[in-house]
Amino acid sequence: MTAEGHLIFSVACAIFAKKAEVTPVLADGDWWHIIPAALLTSLLPDIDHPKSLLGQRLSWIAKPIARAFGHRGFTHSLLAIAGGMMLFQLNVPRSWPIPADALHAMIIGYFSHLVADMLTPSGVPLLWPCRWRFRLPLLNSQQGNQLERVLCLALVAFAIYWPGGCTIPVQSYFEQLKNIRW
Repeated sequence: MTAEGHLIFSVACAIFAKKAEVTPVLADGDWWHIIPAALLTSLLPDIDHPKSLLGQRLSWIAKPIARAFGHRGFTHSLLAIAGGMMLFQLNVPRSWPIPADALHAMIIGYFSHLVADMLTPSGVPLLWPCRWRFRLPLLNSQQGNQLERVLCLALVAFAIYWPGGCTIPVQSYFEQLKNIRW
């Protein structure tokens, strides 16, 4: 997926996360914190590729990471997300300058990158160091990025249109299962 696709997809994911009230902090969060924070981290997993948008600007970081892990390695895994979340849990900086809703949105932005890359034939190694690739190949990079752009913009439009606050169908299904007397 292109950098443009990742940025647009992260906006859709941030809108969905806030409206679906994924966490209480996001539910009460400020849009002016959530959208920029998700955009900020949406390209971060590609720091493992020196030719990526971020890798070109931070080549002194990208090259060693690429040598150590390769593209779509550690930085495209759930382990990287867990590591980032653990860093946020450290109580070292007492006057942490980043609001809690922005921190939650940064995780959403990072995770949106992984989900978007799962839509490509290459997939991602979510369980790295296990080499299994998780993919749902809807987007093919050889076809250009028009389909990618249309899909991402359609997701943003749907996210804006979606009323939110209502139960997610999977949640309501499980609630119905709990109410069945076996």
